[in-house]
Amino acid sequence: MRPRYHARCVACADSAYDAGTAEWDMSATAANTALLVWLTPSMIALFLYGIGQGLVKKYIGEVSPARFCLYFVLAKAIVNLSWFFTHEHPPLGSADGRTFLELGVLAYIIDGTGWILYFESIIAGPITIVGTLSAAYPALTVVFARIFLGEQLSTAQYAAVALVIGGCLGLSYSPPDAGIKILSRRWIPLAFLALICWATSNTIVKHAYSFAEASEVNLMACNTLGGVLSLGLYGFLKGRQGTHSAREYLHSFVPMGMMAGGDLGVMIASRYGPISIVVPLTGAYPVVTLAFAALILKERISKLQYGCVGAIITGMVLCPP
Repeated sequence: MRPRYHARCVACADSAYDAGTAEWDMSATAANTALLVWLTPSMIALFLYGIGQGLVKKYIGEVSPARFCLYFVLAKAIVNLSWFFTHEHPPLGSADGRTFLELGVLAYIIDGTGWILYFESIIAGPITIVGTLSAAYPALTVVFARIFLGEQLSTAQYAAVALVIGGCLGLSYSPPDAGIKILSRRWIPLAFLALICWATSNTIVKHAYSFAEASEVNLMACNTLGGVLSLGLYGFLKGRQGTHSAREYLHSFVPMGMMAGGDLGVMIASRYGPISIVVPLTGAYPVVTLAFAALILKERISKLQYGCVGAIITGMVLCPP
């Protein structure tokens, strides 16, 4: 016998269903919004880093690494301080925010030191190995985030991160030049120390955001000050000699401005997203650099590079929760 349903019960059931559907829709919308808050600046940073590195590759014969450092600090100051003075932020000198500021400056002194060590390792060692090794810093960041920050990803996300990092390592590899003679092994500790510096810096930044009065706007000031105390000092000591032409200024400041903009995107994304995903995603900029090299510099893309690009894109699609 078919059961009878009271009209009021049916109406109640419909109301409950509608309320549940509305609540689910709101939850899904909130989750998507939270995802875009950190994924969008991550993708912007990925693009800016990639084009910036492509321009560095194009003009590296005209501008020395120390000069790039000098102009990098100038670009950081312009980009970061413009953002700082046009956005609301807690007072820099407040007692509650002092720990955040100290950690922020420390993080970017370490980050700048990593760049200095990287440039010194390029001078002392083979770029084919140094470049590949430097691309592995996101892997160490994931390890540090797991140990020191307690970040845990799903199995699928760890697999996706591994695809991104593996693809970046593959893109950074190039066959060694038999004509290059290695006169010193000092590049080995320099390259490893650069790797540790970058992973440590990213981990400290994420940890700093756990404090009260944490502000990505104030972090821009920390980034600038830390860059001046590391890259700025290095560039001033080794890159100020000689003439500074308008052509050199343009060819160095434009890519360094893009790199500074990429840093800005990472700082924002690091606050709202898991550092275990933000760093591998933004560290996948060799994909953009490869496209730039193929389209602008007319470089050929090998089968290995195509495979690495596929691995990175697959990992990028699977990384977000």
